[in-house]
Amino acid sequence: MIDGDTIEVNGERIRMLDFDTPEISESKCPSEYAKGQKAKFRLLELLNSGAVEIRAAGTRDSDKYGRKLRLVLVNGRSVGDVLIAEGLAWPWEGRRHAWCG
Repeated sequence: MIDGDTIEVNGERIRMLDFDTPEISESKCPSEYAKGQKAKFRLLELLNSGAVEIRAAGTRDSDKYGRKLRLVLVNGRSVGDVLIAEGLAWPWEGRRHAWCG
């Protein structure tokens, strides 16, 4: 588990496609860090709550950092949809969301 939207599976980093969570390692303010920690731990709960499926989706296989771009589902539901519904993430719109202020 790297953060709320990036995981590592079998030594491979996976950036989940459909959402954005606050940064932990490069947070811009204390509240972004705290929100990022909440998102990370909630993601861990979700991943441990049922059957996990990792799907390739979209037109690109990886991002500029070499992370695989994937859709991650638990019991058939996108973890991104859950985190967004709980206010721990924003839909991914091609750029990072401002979490401070």
